[in-house]
Amino acid sequence: MYAIALIRYRRPLEEVLVHIDPHRAYLRDLHAKGLMLASGPLDPRSGGALLLRVPDDGAAAALDAIRDGDPFVIQKVAQYELLPWLPNIGKESLDGIV
Repeated sequence: MYAIALIRYRRPLEEVLVHIDPHRAYLRDLHAKGLMLASGPLDPRSGGALLLRVPDDGAAAALDAIRDGDPFVIQKVAQYELLPWLPNIGKESLDGIV
């Protein structure tokens, strides 16, 4: 199952950036585990987006765990919108990403 996570800042950017290093370390760990394919900030800098891939079995619980483990959420400086996604065009390319 693929999903898009939209991260929206709940606090001013200066307060969010205090937690950027733990957040990015968390994202690097998700990437290393194959759960996140790509991430980056939105422009203008009001939040960010993640392209996620989780097992089909238990997808909702896996997505909730990803959200709940993010230091941004733990520190209450951002919130997630989790959007399960069923790509049609380009799915084979995504499936090939290790």
